Amino acid sequence: MKKFFFFFALLAFIFMSCDKKQPVEKETSVITRESRKIPDFSKGIMNEEILWYLGRITDPKLSPDGKTLLFGIKYFDYTLNKGNMDLYTMPVAGGEPKQITKTAENESDAIWTPDGKKIAFLAPQKEIMQIWEMDPDGSNRKVVSKATQDINAFSYSPDMKHVVYAMRVQLDPTITDRYPDLPLANAKIYDDLMYRHWNDWSDGKYSHLFIATYPAMDQPVELLKGEKFSSPVPSNGGVEQINWSPDGKKLAYCSKKLSGKQFAVSTNTDIYIYDLDAKTTVNLTEGNKGYDMDPVFSPDGTKLVWWSMKTDGFESEKHRLFVHDFTTKTTKDYSEKFDQDAQNFSWDKNSTQLYFISCKEATHQIYALHIPTGEITQITQGDHDYLSVIKTGNQLIGTKTTHALPSEIFTVDLTTKAEKQITFVNKDVLSKITLSKTEKRWVKTTDGKQMLVWVVLPPNFDPNKKYPTILYCQGGPQSSVSQFFSYRWNFQMMASRGYIVVAPNRRGLPGFGSEWNDQISKDYGGQNMKDYLSAIDDVCKESYVDKDRLGAVGASYGAFSVYWLAGHHNKRFKTFIAHCGMFNLESWYGTTEELFFANHDIEGPYWENYKSYTNSPHKFVKNWDTPILVIHGGNDFRIPYTEGMQAFNAAQIQGIPSRFLFFPEEDHFVTKPQNAMLWQREFLGWLDQWLKK
Repeated sequence: MKKFFFFFALLAFIFMSCDKKQPVEKETSVITRESRKIPDFSKGIMNEEILWYLGRITDPKLSPDGKTLLFGIKYFDYTLNKGNMDLYTMPVAGGEPKQITKTAENESDAIWTPDGKKIAFLAPQKEIMQIWEMDPDGSNRKVVSKATQDINAFSYSPDMKHVVYAMRVQLDPTITDRYPDLPLANAKIYDDLMYRHWNDWSDGKYSHLFIATYPAMDQPVELLKGEKFSSPVPSNGGVEQINWSPDGKKLAYCSKKLSGKQFAVSTNTDIYIYDLDAKTTVNLTEGNKGYDMDPVFSPDGTKLVWWSMKTDGFESEKHRLFVHDFTTKTTKDYSEKFDQDAQNFSWDKNSTQLYFISCKEATHQIYALHIPTGEITQITQGDHDYLSVIKTGNQLIGTKTTHALPSEIFTVDLTTKAEKQITFVNKDVLSKITLSKTEKRWVKTTDGKQMLVWVVLPPNFDPNKKYPTILYCQGGPQSSVSQFFSYRWNFQMMASRGYIVVAPNRRGLPGFGSEWNDQISKDYGGQNMKDYLSAIDDVCKESYVDKDRLGAVGASYGAFSVYWLAGHHNKRFKTFIAHCGMFNLESWYGTTEELFFANHDIEGPYWENYKSYTNSPHKFVKNWDTPILVIHGGNDFRIPYTEGMQAFNAAQIQGIPSRFLFFPEEDHFVTKPQNAMLWQREFLGWLDQWLKK
């Protein structure tokens, strides 16, 4: 279930996916930080209203002269059930951000034009998402593209002669095309797999790239014309999969040139180089059968970096750091002796130093690769997550989070390694509440290894008291339990309600080497479940933990974990909460969409290899004896909602106290403000009902 971007960054923002058209709503209300209802701060702790009052900052973009940062801040108004993003600029040295847009149009994907004279962004015009430009102060705003469908991603060539943008084109016949005399017929017809993906049914449209002249924006050249493939790659690929050469003559882009069943069972995504003059395309990564993603040209144009996975069908293995040298026509894996992931690349202007993000021991740090020597060094230290990195002068700039800090922009001095926070979007809000503290704990597992466990303590923690405690089970299954700040699985929210949160980095999570990360595949219900129990049993040795009031919660694979633990916990837990989890592996295999995930992790279909299905949670439901809350979204096609129905029905039939919370319009996540707040209230209310008696 894991995607190759940071899992919890996806929960922070609602972006448009490049492989599907989304309706453009006509906004009528401008949402600003000042226009919203002020939450009740009287209790001095985090609650769902405060959580959705926080501003959410995007990764910054550096102006070509290296002096100014551009970023967006999204504010939500839960009374309107929507959010709005406006744009800001700020000197690199810091200072008060200057708001340059204040509209209801939700400006997104903002970048500097290569000459630094304009800021470009996406916003609707006559209900079609177009490219707009304005002066750096926000004046002289005008639309520059001429698209007939929504533009989902775009980028200027460095010489400003061209613009590339992504737009979906209809290649498969619609029902009306098939039967023009039945204009009111409502049906879908499919003859192959991947007829639905994450949260959308296939509609016969494919995301193609168009290269248009600038500034005329006419005579666009359609890459992949007539081909039933997409670029960027569905379901949530964006502009990070498109990159221009410094001379503007070549374009690197990602595409998974497979369809139907082949698309469903393979991860083979390649990087293609399109030559604008010759009008030719070369597959740069044809020899690799796994993922090849997010290419970035070096400033001198001689090199291209990207991350690569080796194994076809394995979506969660090590992100290798590959660099192709166009001069020598060679490709090298610079991370061969570096047993960590590498992604989010940023070149030094001299093209000899490369900066990137890597997960190490449940934190995301900035690293540097010195190309001439191949030496990799760690730049940042500490319990935090860096989500992005930009090099300018003698410093790095990036967004950073912790369990107690929503994303903010920091600088890192490359000489002293000193970090400095330069945005304070939520300082006024956070100053009004007492935040929880996180402790790092190393726990010995049943096979004698050391496991990092985060223990989040309630605000104003008193070690002389006893607290109900929650075991947090991570999804993915291979997504790190790092220093993320989630807007749903928010540890501050749980701890502020008076709970200790135990969050183990059990087997199958990145940041502890490939062996630790890969072990979970083909071992669902195995060692990683023992790791969960090792974590909660170890923390329960503390006098401040009430062993008679324990709960276990999780989403996706975390919810699978909850279902499995419900049949094996030996009376440890007093309640469970499972969100969008696999309950019956056989029915899940028959209804999920990206089959490569299932084929790799549970070794194929149940009619060919039944061994991996013997640990399915539904086989142990006769052992269930504990209250359970089941949550699911109606548009979740990764784990269809019938999995949640089966679990709830099984509990009800056996007379186990249970509740089914169903969101008809949500998918694998919960993104609408009022739905998310309802989720928090039901989640915490259920815990209170069964753990605070």
